[in-house]
Amino acid sequence: MNIDSSQLRFGLDTFGDVSHDDQGKLQSPAQSIRNVIEQGKLADQTGLYGFNIGEHHRDDYAISAPDTVLAGLATVTNQIKLGSGVTVLSSEDPIRVYQRFATIDAMSNGRAEITAGRGSFTESFPLFGYELSDYADLFEEKLELLVELLKEKPVTWVGHHTPKLSNQEVYPKTERGQIPLRVGVGGSPESVMRAARLDADLALAIIGGDPARFAPYAKLYYDVLDKLHKPHRPISIHSPGHIADTDEQAVEEMWPMYEIAFGRIGKERGWPPVQKNNFLAEVQNGSLYVGSVETVAKKIAYAMDAIGAQRFDFKYANGPMPHSKLMHSIELYATKVVPMVRDMLSYAKI
Repeated sequence: MNIDSSQLRFGLDTFGDVSHDDQGKLQSPAQSIRNVIEQGKLADQTGLYGFNIGEHHRDDYAISAPDTVLAGLATVTNQIKLGSGVTVLSSEDPIRVYQRFATIDAMSNGRAEITAGRGSFTESFPLFGYELSDYADLFEEKLELLVELLKEKPVTWVGHHTPKLSNQEVYPKTERGQIPLRVGVGGSPESVMRAARLDADLALAIIGGDPARFAPYAKLYYDVLDKLHKPHRPISIHSPGHIADTDEQAVEEMWPMYEIAFGRIGKERGWPPVQKNNFLAEVQNGSLYVGSVETVAKKIAYAMDAIGAQRFDFKYANGPMPHSKLMHSIELYATKVVPMVRDMLSYAKI
């Protein structure tokens, strides 16, 4: 597939992992949040399209209120889009989500985005008084309400988990009339079809295996849009990785962080201990974008080409990686990887 490189978009994702300093000492959550601000500023200065912050309610991630951090970034950046990655909508109030992001949109002169998803953890359910048995119903109902709110017109609404609204105006309105919405999908056909039905952009979270296996989801998304006589919308990919000066250095820096982060998650979920050979297999043939500039660029170009994606969001923070190494990874991604991917996917290569 040949892609018009001028239409491609490249961003960054972070969950605000609580990080080590350069001596290996664990930093405070407060310092980790301040580090994310510096990382977002660098992303803006180097010309990247978007910076997305995830929501978690655990001690290994510093950010439980991404909209607050995005509001801070709105005051110290100029061009970059500021988005969630993701807003865990199942345990959120869609009205407040709209209001907070409309406020960020005002502060940033129209640069706010929302990516809504179920999230990969469930800590927010007991924290905010929701039942896991309502997992699917909560997300679907709240997503449909958020879609209505984003139209910025009076809303009439009746739901089981959300307020009854009668011709209700919600404020503040945005200057541009609507905040862009993406729906994060991890591999459910039903979620893909829902995104198409609701006129939301599709964000594919691909964290393992050959990214080409997600191509049928992209086809399904466009098939549903065609069936509903709706225009095609952009598809984006979210995948983790780390960039360093050489392949060997990137692996050496990433593996201990990956082992800490995924070892803890695996232990919590009853998985076998994480093995380095599995990590290396994902680096070589899967969806871990770990390596030198050229190695990572080739993998990103392959993934975008295989799926027909127009946007790639690089999850550059994975485990307690020191801030200095994250900053170097961001700089390499923005200044070297992205131009190389554009060149690889350009019509000029025909």
